[in-house]
Amino acid sequence: MARLVSLNVGLPKDVPWQGRTVHTGIFKYPVDGPLLVRRLNIDGDGQGDLGGHGGENRAVLVYQRESYEHWRRFLGRDDLEDGQFGENFTVEGLPDDEVHIGDRYRIGEAEFEVTQPRVTCFRVGMRLGEPRMPSLLVAHHRPGFYLRVITEGHVRAGDEIVRTRTGRHELSVADADALLYLPDRDPDALRKAIDIPALSPGWQGSFRELLEARAPAPSGWRGFRPLRVTRVVPESATVASIHLAAEDGAPLPRPEPGQYLTLRVPGAGEPAPVRSYSLSAAPSDTEYRISVKREGVVSGYLHTRLTAGAVVEVAAPRGDFVLADDDRPVVLISAGIGVTPVLAMLHALAARRTPRDVRWVHTARTPAEHAFAAEAHRLVTSLPHGREHIHYTAESGRLTLAKLSTLDLPVTGTAYLCGPDAFMTTMREALVSLGFDPAQVHSELFGGVSAINPGLTGVVRRTPHAPAGAAGTGPAVTFARSGLTVPWREDYPSLLEFAEACDVPTRWSCRTGVCHTCVTPVLAGGVAYDPEPLEPPAAGEALVCCARPREDVVLDL
Repeated sequence: MARLVSLNVGLPKDVPWQGRTVHTGIFKYPVDGPLLVRRLNIDGDGQGDLGGHGGENRAVLVYQRESYEHWRRFLGRDDLEDGQFGENFTVEGLPDDEVHIGDRYRIGEAEFEVTQPRVTCFRVGMRLGEPRMPSLLVAHHRPGFYLRVITEGHVRAGDEIVRTRTGRHELSVADADALLYLPDRDPDALRKAIDIPALSPGWQGSFRELLEARAPAPSGWRGFRPLRVTRVVPESATVASIHLAAEDGAPLPRPEPGQYLTLRVPGAGEPAPVRSYSLSAAPSDTEYRISVKREGVVSGYLHTRLTAGAVVEVAAPRGDFVLADDDRPVVLISAGIGVTPVLAMLHALAARRTPRDVRWVHTARTPAEHAFAAEAHRLVTSLPHGREHIHYTAESGRLTLAKLSTLDLPVTGTAYLCGPDAFMTTMREALVSLGFDPAQVHSELFGGVSAINPGLTGVVRRTPHAPAGAAGTGPAVTFARSGLTVPWREDYPSLLEFAEACDVPTRWSCRTGVCHTCVTPVLAGGVAYDPEPLEPPAAGEALVCCARPREDVVLDL
């Protein structure tokens, strides 16, 4: 008979970690019962990061005494105590390879349902002082699992655990975990997984994405290749468009509307600086157009020194901020030079003579600084159901929720936003307030990617810079979006930690090559792994949390 042997709780607190502060509820300690288990929590318990833990589908975390014994042997540890893996229920029995998603269990007065395996998260490694732990939990098929509370009630250590229902398709916790995090997935198993009503919505969505995933479109070319400037066209007092074509006139890979190019510009500095610029014209296989605002050394070089016939080094079109091919209404909202990717989307819609409802909302400081005004107006008016709304901040202040609410925007549509960070935050909040589905509001950031750093508090974003201390002597590492190139230093364990030392915005969760949150396009060069990821990324990508450069490398960060 399975049994609850320890009931563990703990409230979130701020914990120092690698010179930073993490707000976490991973620290759980045994308590004498009974305690009341409610729909969202056990009395006296809490979670620090509700994006990855807690909530109705992750109210209670379970881990097994048998797994504790396994880790004591494997890690050579004799200091592992109940609650140290962050679990609320330490149990005897209920192994991950025998418990199914959707199983229900009676414990004390309460009844529970198994919803998903544990989320891979760096905090269990932080708690145990073993950074490899998120990867080890998956590799050893011992993740533990979450419970939803079906019936609230009191529980206490010593309570027997009785299974009252078996989950549909009998997919074990260990198999569900492997299905998400390990390679060679069985499509039939994915189909069964998404057919389990008890599986949490987040895992349902992840499995659905894996099942529907198509082979990636060809990336065009590896690394950088020379493209010739065919013309440079002034668009306003501060914006110029640069048209590029293959040196031999051969066809180019056709980009998707909304993607960008990354340029390496010899002559604009040493080492040659790398910058990314959105494509701003109709997708074409004969010529690319980027549009650049003059606001720094590199853009100044492009404006003043680049002429027809010049050659620049260019990486293939890339980016996930692209126009969806569906029949929803489209709302394109931009500010300043943020017009460029959504202008490419507008070109694509006009080329198709789309019958969709299309709204073009653009804000600039003054009419003189409004690049592409005539071009955008021509495209909007060519559409059967196109309308434009132009807003000049020098005349009427910033675009606000109140002003957006007068435009009668189609809330069933998909919105695409591009502009400064504060502008996009305001617009996103306004659109959601108006009734837009948050999942249908997409944005493209200037500069670095939006950071995903779960649990970190008091983070101050700084302009990317070389790391403190002596300069490295290793391969050149270029963070393309951040416009920074620095030599690698061997005292950093990974490209992720090197990027963090440079204040380059990063994305991560497990920090051990499992969750793929940190996956980053590699524009040029190559990396080596330590440890090896459990599932390698796609060609042309790297898991920077466990990667080091083996040669000069250009990362899309």
